[in-house]
Amino acid sequence: MKNKKIVIVESPAKAKTIEKILGKEFKVVASYGHVRDLPEKELGVDIKDNFKPKYVIIPSRKEVVKNLKELLKEADHFYLATDPDREGEAIAWHLVNVLNIPKDKFSRVEFHEITPRVVQEAINNPRDLDISKVEAQQARRILDRLVGYELSPLLWKKVKRGLSAGRVQSVALRLICEREKEIEQFIPQEYWYIWGEFSDKTNKKIYGRLISYEGKEVNLKNEEEVNKILEELKGINYIVKDVIKKEEKKSSPQPFITSTLQQEASRRYAFPVGKTMKIAQTLYEGIDIGEERIGLITYMRTDSTRIAPEARMEAIKYIEENFGKEFIGGEKKTKKKLGVQDAHEAIRPTSVFRLPEMVRPYLSEDQFKLYKLIWERFIASQMAPAFYDVVEIYVEGNKYLFLSKGRKLKFPGFMSVYHEEEEESETDKQVEYIPEKGNLLNLLNLYPEQHFTKPPSRYSEATLVRTLERFGVGRPSTYATIIETLKEREYVVVKDRFLVPTTLGKVVNEFLVEKFPNLIDVKFTAKMEEDLDKIETGKVEAIDVLKRFYPKFKEELEEVYKNSDRVQIAEKTDEKCPICESDLQLRENKNGKYYACSRYPDCKYTKPIYDEAKGKCPLCGGTVVKKRSKKGKTFWGCLNYPKCTFASPYEPTHEKCPICGSTLLESNRFKKCSNNDCNYILWKKGRNRKWKKSKS
Repeated sequence: MKNKKIVIVESPAKAKTIEKILGKEFKVVASYGHVRDLPEKELGVDIKDNFKPKYVIIPSRKEVVKNLKELLKEADHFYLATDPDREGEAIAWHLVNVLNIPKDKFSRVEFHEITPRVVQEAINNPRDLDISKVEAQQARRILDRLVGYELSPLLWKKVKRGLSAGRVQSVALRLICEREKEIEQFIPQEYWYIWGEFSDKTNKKIYGRLISYEGKEVNLKNEEEVNKILEELKGINYIVKDVIKKEEKKSSPQPFITSTLQQEASRRYAFPVGKTMKIAQTLYEGIDIGEERIGLITYMRTDSTRIAPEARMEAIKYIEENFGKEFIGGEKKTKKKLGVQDAHEAIRPTSVFRLPEMVRPYLSEDQFKLYKLIWERFIASQMAPAFYDVVEIYVEGNKYLFLSKGRKLKFPGFMSVYHEEEEESETDKQVEYIPEKGNLLNLLNLYPEQHFTKPPSRYSEATLVRTLERFGVGRPSTYATIIETLKEREYVVVKDRFLVPTTLGKVVNEFLVEKFPNLIDVKFTAKMEEDLDKIETGKVEAIDVLKRFYPKFKEELEEVYKNSDRVQIAEKTDEKCPICESDLQLRENKNGKYYACSRYPDCKYTKPIYDEAKGKCPLCGGTVVKKRSKKGKTFWGCLNYPKCTFASPYEPTHEKCPICGSTLLESNRFKKCSNNDCNYILWKKGRNRKWKKSKS
């Protein structure tokens, strides 16, 4: 039977869904992504001929192209239905050129969601190829090839063979390394709080924090200052100076965009960014729900919080039927930020009436988690704000002022569906009751609390994405690839869900920042992203962007080749070699970090560096360190081995079991007794990782 209409998409899963929707009149086939690209073993860009790219068919796609050419002979019309973004537009353009499809024999269609209504609507309303989008993608590809192909051999010569550098990847590495440097150089600063416990004549208690003296903020920096004030606070009269009651509004969140979905999935479920995008792709491309196959979410690569009017009306109907009119929120006005392409809607369910629990039997556990998260966030985004009753109680004594703060949920609004956990403030205590203004109070106790400032947190995958987005570096479709590349190249490792630069990563970053300060600059890279956006909108020509960039880059490159020495993959330290008194360097191999003499191979002194446990060995009291087994698994073992045989996947702590007095061992999820005959365990739950009631 002759195939009259051919629809080309990227993936077989997407093809299967769309073919079910369109029926027998259409044949839907997959291109498996790009069918051609720049060649692997040469630059593939003719610098002298206005940066003309040389494209070749990707070896693994030759059979795909052959089959598509056969279909072309018998098809009346091709519908190019690749993803609705720059990359998808470029794939469609490449298909037209590789297959030599006549202009009157193809149309471009976009599916922002894969549902019968939207798919049929797209087929009925085809358009021409958007050449500006193609040129923007092509300019990005050429820029990335020029940087990667020219910089990588430089790293091979000056640092180590097999390394790579990328235009955006290197900026991300710089952010990670600079954060690590901040942490290493951080000096904790001591500070103190003083809490007062008061009661009125009915013995009801209030807890307040000392905030000021004679109207000036109290900043306590050491114990001596604290003890002086503690003496002054004793034996004076206290009065409730003021009670302020107010209402606090918590606005509903915006629906997800790519970066916020990645961040929330990481925070709630510890999903790596790449995993989140893979799961979202399956939900977008289609799931078999009984006898129906349908896409459950809209396109998952987007930087816009805009939603379709019909989607809002559907959400309003659901909210009114299940919560009441008072829970319906006002329509959100989305202010377009600089650099936002706004090409697609926000990420939302294709139908709010396809409830998570209804589709759960057809989804994997991870698919269900992500779909539920997207569904709840979208419904919440269309709901009314939450309101709190907030009270501030000011207690005064001899010009000293204490503040007691508390709040109580008054109207849940969107929080009936979607709850965002909040960090517990170290300056808030629960208000047990609200006294009257002018009430006299008795001072029961004073509690000084010592604190130390903390260094900035390392980047997690989610917070790195948030930072890249804030600076305008990269785009929704690139975040996952950037992070995966850094991990694959062993420039960073993931420890306790945080991205930590390796010695190799630090050395490469230091080299690139020193030799190419402009190229590896956040602002420069963000400006380049703006230029790519301008190419897409037709405001600038791609050739002009490339001509501005390349000559200066090439000049810097040649200068580095001529005047730079080879660098060692090692970090300088202040330690001295005990054998020859030369400087020790910090090096790294598959077993971890170690000290090595800078005179190697003349001096072969090395010393391993272990991560020490918080507590001592439960068996012998010796030092416990993190080790690696022959199979590559990490565990905690005693340094007194083989005399002591303690080994455990859990870290010993300073704490003792309240039941038997043995050492407590700790994992990411719980603390347990090291005594196998004792069943004591203490669980961690929630974002703040607060310890919950134990089970014994």
